[in-house]
Amino acid sequence: MKQLFFGLLLIIGTSFASSAQKYGYIDSDYIMENVPDYQEAKDKLNKLADRWTKEIEDRYDILKKKKEAFAREEVLLPVEEKAKRANEIEELETEAMEMQKLRFGVKGDYFQKRQELIKPIQDQVFEAMQKVASNKNYSFVFDKANQSNLIYADDKFDLSDDVLKQMGFKVSNKK
Repeated sequence: MKQLFFGLLLIIGTSFASSAQKYGYIDSDYIMENVPDYQEAKDKLNKLADRWTKEIEDRYDILKKKKEAFAREEVLLPVEEKAKRANEIEELETEAMEMQKLRFGVKGDYFQKRQELIKPIQDQVFEAMQKVASNKNYSFVFDKANQSNLIYADDKFDLSDDVLKQMGFKVSNKK
């Protein structure tokens, strides 16, 4: 009997505690789409990425042509010339991979530029979301964008427009 009583007490106690918590969510993709600075930063980043990708592709094209020429002429070349050209191709290959790593590696130029251009905007969104959550007494706020595990959410718990308003942007209410 005591076990049943304590079991019921535990269930009732946790249900009161959990009912006091409020949950909400944001759609960070939607928010970012409505922040003009983000679109500008994204465009700049895409232009840089396109330029760097073209530079790298050009290097690989040159490398491919040199390899093809070497393969065609290899049988006719003296040993010293073969070694010289093989070394040249190896150097070009190393340079191309280094450039790719420099531009798009873990700590590459793309990552650095992304941190410089987009992270401040993400920080603003995060601060606005924190203010909205705090003002409305939300215990948890989830993000439904970016491969979220949020399967279903009622629109009445969507704080995205509130976050945009907190940031000073007009909301179209056409989500």
